[in-house]
Amino acid sequence: MKILVAIAFVAILVSLVSALIYMMRGGTPPAEGQAPKTGSMVKALAFRVGFSIVLFICVLISWKMGWIQPTGIPTGS
Repeated sequence: MKILVAIAFVAILVSLVSALIYMMRGGTPPAEGQAPKTGSMVKALAFRVGFSIVLFICVLISWKMGWIQPTGIPTGS
């Protein structure tokens, strides 16, 4: 389960970086004869949000099924 969460976290970060790249390149005019790419950044961000929600739900289901256990922070008492 730890590997699955790590892979999902990396996928979320890659999606965020790709959205940043689309945003930074969006200010330049397209080359002659090419149509501007629209919606690439929105798709990347939508993927990130959707994947984050799916990851959160998977972690909750895993906790309910007993596959993962919360360790918590030890109290000082």
